[in-house]
Amino acid sequence: MLLSPLVVLSGAVLICALLLTQPLMLPLGAMYWDLVLYIDAARRMADGQVPLLDFITPVGPLGYWLYAGLGDVFPKAQPLLLAQWSLFAITAPPMVLILREADRASRATAFGLLLPYLVFQILPINVEQHSFFPGIDGFGIYNRQISIVLYVLVCGLTTLRDRRVLTGVLVWCLLALLLIKITGFLAGGLIVAFGLVAGRIDIRTSLLAILVGGLGLAILELRGGLLSAYAASILALLEINAGGILERFFRAASLHLDIVAAGSALMLTLGWLERQQLMACLRRLVRERSWPALRHLLDRDLFWLAVTLVAGLFLETQNTGGQAFIFVWPVLLGIVLGWAGSGRHGAFAVLALVAATAIPPVETVLQRAGRAGLAQAGYIPLPQTHLGTLGQVSQHPEVVGRAAKMQAIYAGSIETFEAIARQEILPGQTLYSELDFQLGWLLAVDAGIAAILAHEAKTGVRFATIMSLNFVNPFPALMSRGSVRHIAIGADPFRAVPQPDAKALAAVAAADLILLPLCPVTVANQALHRVYAPAMAGRREIELGACWKGFVKG
Repeated sequence: MLLSPLVVLSGAVLICALLLTQPLMLPLGAMYWDLVLYIDAARRMADGQVPLLDFITPVGPLGYWLYAGLGDVFPKAQPLLLAQWSLFAITAPPMVLILREADRASRATAFGLLLPYLVFQILPINVEQHSFFPGIDGFGIYNRQISIVLYVLVCGLTTLRDRRVLTGVLVWCLLALLLIKITGFLAGGLIVAFGLVAGRIDIRTSLLAILVGGLGLAILELRGGLLSAYAASILALLEINAGGILERFFRAASLHLDIVAAGSALMLTLGWLERQQLMACLRRLVRERSWPALRHLLDRDLFWLAVTLVAGLFLETQNTGGQAFIFVWPVLLGIVLGWAGSGRHGAFAVLALVAATAIPPVETVLQRAGRAGLAQAGYIPLPQTHLGTLGQVSQHPEVVGRAAKMQAIYAGSIETFEAIARQEILPGQTLYSELDFQLGWLLAVDAGIAAILAHEAKTGVRFATIMSLNFVNPFPALMSRGSVRHIAIGADPFRAVPQPDAKALAAVAAADLILLPLCPVTVANQALHRVYAPAMAGRREIELGACWKGFVKG
């Protein structure tokens, strides 16, 4: 029993839950501020706001719901671990069903599905690396989430034979993908559609899945119009980000060339080694022109691998950071089971290419996690007072020291960085992924809170609602204040901020305090200032330390 995959899964979930009760320190990684989207959303929901209805989100609401719900249970948790591990609530239940059936056939197969799942579900690490100093990735959280749900979905399609259980897993996973990020739903829909054509799912199962899923979506729509608001948000973002899809495919393929090249070579090898069976199936299809003949042709490892690779490539065209192509693993495991020890001609080449396709993501995640764990022994905590759990991070003393020095340089060189922003460029090409920028931004937020509190104590005025003309706004959550409604929580003015309507402008105009960051001045923050300038007319400027300019009602 102790070696049961279900016991191992349960133990992993329990250990993660226990760790969330502790104020753990993590080594800060690239774009850590992405995490503030979850903190901001949780604060807004605590104030009664509803994602998509009361504030614009770059993705679906499920990740925010999970974070907010478990945040009340684990108030001391490091927020990045909470955001990562909250997905256990979605992925663990279907994995129990999958592992139970897989274990009946082969315990080794069950563990072959379980262990990669635990690696990717537990470790908040992307396959892309952006810094020499190791750390934990704060960005791409929802991209990791959809990849893990897709992993569970493919496990279900390749393992489950009970139609009722398979229907439940498909509906559960597809609804989760839809409510996390639409691109994950589209990738999952492609895989499920192929499963239907290939005969892994029958018509009755698919109709039942559509009925149950449609019922769930109807309930969400009837409870305030959430679904239609989500659709409108997706259309607005598509309008902003339209174009360049072919270029994105090439970029995604180049970023993950090791997996794409090895997977493509594996497909060619399987096609060559199975050419006689393929030709026989093709002749049967031409002769019979029937669904059974088509399914007999398609339901084989070669085509399952092709579909999951294409789905993975499509997913990466829309993602920045994540755990790319991990859901190809269950298909690769099936290939191993079919070829290992078979004595078939070409088995060694097939297994070698399987290894070349499967190893890169898991090796990268484990290696980066190991480096981060070892390096943290020489790191120091971020010096801060007002950041709460968001400030539970550490980094190399050199990086922390540089961050503090750069804040002083930014504050003393405002005109220089304004000139850079006027050229519509950043001070550094990879500014947001640089660790000293992320640490400096945290230091600036900490100093900004201190300055706001000092101003309030001096004037006797309390700012009930605070808005920041920045990518994210941690101030309401960290200061227990209100947030401005009807604006984006991931405010990238070039990708995720639609033109504000009358409701948004009125909400901004009613804000007690609007903050503009100065350390450094950036083209994005200046663009946000221009977007909301019509609602800021007549406001008075105040200085809030060296790194923040405040706009208050005149």
